[in-house]
Amino acid sequence: MKNLFVRWMVVLVWFGFVGCQRETASSSVAVKTQNEIVAAKGLSIYRYQGYSLVTITNPWPNATKDYVYVLQRKGAVIPDSLKQYPTVPVPLSAIVVTSTTHIPSLEMLGVAETLVGFPNLDYVSSEKVRTRIDAGTIRELGSNQSLNTEVLLDLQPDLIVGFGIDNNNPALDNLQKSGLKVMLNGDWNEQTPLGKAEWIKFFGALYGKEKQADSIFNQIEKTYKQTLALAKNAKQKPTVMAGAIYENQWYLPHGNSWGSIFIADAAGAYLWADSHGTGSLSLPFEKVLEKAKDAEYWIGPAQYTSLAEMTADNPHYAQFKAFRDKKVFSFSTKKGAKGGLIFYELAPNRPDLVLQDMLRILHPELLPDHPLYFFEQLR
Repeated sequence: MKNLFVRWMVVLVWFGFVGCQRETASSSVAVKTQNEIVAAKGLSIYRYQGYSLVTITNPWPNATKDYVYVLQRKGAVIPDSLKQYPTVPVPLSAIVVTSTTHIPSLEMLGVAETLVGFPNLDYVSSEKVRTRIDAGTIRELGSNQSLNTEVLLDLQPDLIVGFGIDNNNPALDNLQKSGLKVMLNGDWNEQTPLGKAEWIKFFGALYGKEKQADSIFNQIEKTYKQTLALAKNAKQKPTVMAGAIYENQWYLPHGNSWGSIFIADAAGAYLWADSHGTGSLSLPFEKVLEKAKDAEYWIGPAQYTSLAEMTADNPHYAQFKAFRDKKVFSFSTKKGAKGGLIFYELAPNRPDLVLQDMLRILHPELLPDHPLYFFEQLR
């Protein structure tokens, strides 16, 4: 779900230290404290006197090592046992992030003005950040695979927050060799809605805004769980299909995917809920038609923004009941000023809004006053 994915990847998106003690200047070993992370599986944060220990355990699928970082506040003494790990002075005053999913955290924490560079600026949808882009205060950095080292060396940010899709990250490795500080962020690899949202605490630790990050996440979690409880009042579970055709294959979410979880939590019956996997499933058109021709709802039909556009591309879409009943809902209609999809940027940070949308779609009687935030019914 990253900002470099091409349009058709919309369909793939639908579809992862006990007892509190303080350190003293004479400490040589860090005494474990309580992990502050509850929902995210790939992140842990342990807070100490003057510094925090951040561990990224699953920055990409099947990662074979953990990445540990020490966030050091001014004047803090770091124990000898932690000096083997990269140290980042905090709070930050200038940052470079590399995924649009990082931007909402900066905004919610009130530190968006510290963003000084980003790759592929056109993908950014945030109005506030776009204003700064237009003013020239955020520099273009090229692409994630080949970040512009010259510009980054000129910017000298306090930190570059990167991500990887596998163990091969030459661009980030080269930046570190040039003396720039880099941290990996694995929010995209979280498999649950609240797990993704909790990564705001990663940025809270970077800015000394831990309490604010905790408060924001707690409110998101509260709203999500309230909506989940409301969904339990549904009297039936309407059938749901998803995805669309790309190069003669129909791509749709696997049964354990992020998108599938939202459908289930909103009391919907996703037709491929019993498939195993967290990514996308590809099937021949005939198999999808056989199983989903009478589905009541069609959610996330790839990049399409109208029913006419769908049938112009493939007239066979009209064979589905959900299409004929005009119960097709897409997040591709809502874009930023340069065409970036707002869903890509904000949805991982605000699963409460996604779930509210989903419940409003599938059970409008349970949430009649909620205006759809990310989705729109195609006409």
